[in-house]
Amino acid sequence: MSGVGFGMGQRPVNRRQRAVKALWTGIWLVYLSAPVTDLLHGGHSTGVRVLGWLGLAAFVTWYMLLVFRTGRGERNGLVLGSLGVLAAQSALLALTLGREWLVLFVYVSIASGAALPLRMARWTIPAACALLTAVAFAVPGGHSYLAGLLIPALLGGFAMTGVRELVRTTIALREARATVAQLAANEERLRLARDLHDLLGHSLSLITLKSELAGRMLPDHPGKAAQQVADIEQVSRQALVDVREAVTGYRRPRLSAELAGARVALTAAGVAADLPAEPDLTGVPEESESALAWALREAVTNVVRHSGARRCAVELLHRQTLDGPVLELAVEDDGSGGPGDGHGNGLTGLTERLTKAGGTLEAGPLKHGFRLVARVPSAGPAAVGSPA
Repeated sequence: MSGVGFGMGQRPVNRRQRAVKALWTGIWLVYLSAPVTDLLHGGHSTGVRVLGWLGLAAFVTWYMLLVFRTGRGERNGLVLGSLGVLAAQSALLALTLGREWLVLFVYVSIASGAALPLRMARWTIPAACALLTAVAFAVPGGHSYLAGLLIPALLGGFAMTGVRELVRTTIALREARATVAQLAANEERLRLARDLHDLLGHSLSLITLKSELAGRMLPDHPGKAAQQVADIEQVSRQALVDVREAVTGYRRPRLSAELAGARVALTAAGVAADLPAEPDLTGVPEESESALAWALREAVTNVVRHSGARRCAVELLHRQTLDGPVLELAVEDDGSGGPGDGHGNGLTGLTERLTKAGGTLEAGPLKHGFRLVARVPSAGPAAVGSPA
């Protein structure tokens, strides 16, 4: 299944999303029923009908192209030219085929609001309404349609200017969130650099100093030089232990921290997040918690980067199985489930990590989305084998 949902301000990224946007853009064409009825039952000759159908098809195509490509950076001059073509088509069809075709000016007004900035649309929308009024008085019986068309033209046009501004604001908000995420990543790198400096600066300075002392003592005082070398070995070992502990702390994620990070990542990507509260991990082995934290990180990363989902739900449950108590993490979204078929390197590595912790991984597409389920033992071997 391909993801069909996409947030306001986001361009469609696949064929189905483009089809959805085209459907929502074209659903308003239902108001062209008056011109269609006129062509079918208006008593026109065959030649006039053919020309009318061609004119209507050209108008709809031009209108759809203009509205569908809104916001892709076209120059205002090109948009104004396109609106001029639409207005000319509307006037020609209304003057030649009758008052039923005056409804086309409503679409000209709406396209003006959707495709132009407010500073220009506030002039083009009244201009389209003025042209509508002029043509209505020039067409037999057109003035009777005028009252029912002027208000939709004005309201629809200016309503679309509001929608356009809302889309621009949404795009700016997404860019700001991306910037905040980048700044947070940079801050984390700086924190890691500071911590490593604090850990290794003193130890490396001491190693350097004692190495110089050992070099000077070696010819005349080999015993004292040997003591300095022993000190160097001890300091080096302690520095290695400190670095390993620091790296382990950075690399061993915590489930509560990953849940908080998942909420931030999903919100920044415009995905509605349904996450559990602070989990109760009493008695859960550290290795099991770490494996589930990695599973949550991998799942959320796939949702944000590849799925195109609009919603993501995370469940964390304690279950009792024949093999003992397990902690189950389920992540489900309504997106496409990734760019391709099969498990990628991330899921393969995650399967190996869970297997090492005594757990399992299930991942696969649903009818409307993708689901990942990771299970790990929620009690150590001693607790599992006890009578309790």
